[in-house]
Amino acid sequence: MWLFATLVTYFIARQVALKLRHPVFNPMLLSMLVLMPLLVFTDNTYETYFDQNAIINFMLGPAVIALAYPLYEQMHVIRRQWKIILIACTGASVLSMILGSVIALLAGGDLQIAASVLPKSISTPFALSTAESIGGIPAVTAALVVIAGLLGALFAYPLLNAMKIKSPLARGLSIGAVSHAIGTAKAAETNYQEGAFSSLALVICGIISAILAPFIFHVVELFVNCNAITTCFK
Repeated sequence: MWLFATLVTYFIARQVALKLRHPVFNPMLLSMLVLMPLLVFTDNTYETYFDQNAIINFMLGPAVIALAYPLYEQMHVIRRQWKIILIACTGASVLSMILGSVIALLAGGDLQIAASVLPKSISTPFALSTAESIGGIPAVTAALVVIAGLLGALFAYPLLNAMKIKSPLARGLSIGAVSHAIGTAKAAETNYQEGAFSSLALVICGIISAILAPFIFHVVELFVNCNAITTCFK
């Protein structure tokens, strides 16, 4: 039932988005606005919805792999700019994880919530495994991943245009680094080259975040458990 409802809702939302051509009318956002109240109204749980849509979740992996073809076509740029790409993705990953966890703590969350927020800006397969490995709540992380992706899809291009950033490499990397697959889909619709670089950032940031997340979370945990910063260095 929920698989059929998801496919039909997304198809209709996609047609609306293509006709209206406005960032607010994102197909995934429109689908969520329909499906979430429907789940609550019918008294169904997220687990039930997830189980019935397991095939869609499984296809996320092959969909990410399919992004390799646009990357292949941009290999000449990647070879020339690989240092910039690596530095940008590493910086974006580290900053995103630190800011996410710190903001969660400042907002009153505990370490488990901070661990759930920390991998919010990478794609779902990376984020869920990362959150679980550092003691986070995968369900919370999954919701935050969707929110981060939607925010990127809605506001990335207006912000980039306002800052007059025109380089396809810079635009693509920035979108893929913070809004993963949802932002990458928007980038691919807007500009083929930007979509390719966004998919590159999606993969690189996912790998970097998965590797560095335990170390960054350990540092965050260390400072939280200290009564004062100076205590940590005694």
